[in-house]
Amino acid sequence: MFGIKQHLILFIILLLAACTGPGERQRSAFQVSEADKQAEDKILPGVQTSKPVLALLQQANDAARDGKLHTAESQLERALRIEPRNAVLWHYMAKLRLHQDRLGEAAGMAAKSNALAGRNKKLQADNWRIIAHARHQKGDKKGALEAQQKVEALLKE
Repeated sequence: MFGIKQHLILFIILLLAACTGPGERQRSAFQVSEADKQAEDKILPGVQTSKPVLALLQQANDAARDGKLHTAESQLERALRIEPRNAVLWHYMAKLRLHQDRLGEAAGMAAKSNALAGRNKKLQADNWRIIAHARHQKGDKKGALEAQQKVEALLKE
């Protein structure tokens, strides 16, 4: 049986996989390397995350796996009401918004996550990936490239 961390990894992977749509194939300007993909898979809630929030994340994961994105959204929103300064929760919500094609909200939530991320470079890099993808989907190629450059700079640090 999977533990909570394995389910959360699966949730993140499912959200990432679901984010690939027709526009994704046109991303040649900022391709995500294999190393970048591996870094994305390791974004997990911190040890300070409360048990109720972990339970909500599990419920969100289950809902996303079943294709019930509105339910996943609801569970993430509840988790954010409990821990509004949890950068990883904002990150998960940004990924969900990206999948929902709510690009402005996705970029905003990724930026909020970055503001709360402290020194977590992996989380910051993944948030910049979300911002890059949202900008690209909105037609802002220059902004997307700038965001991808931030990803690369963070991964070099």
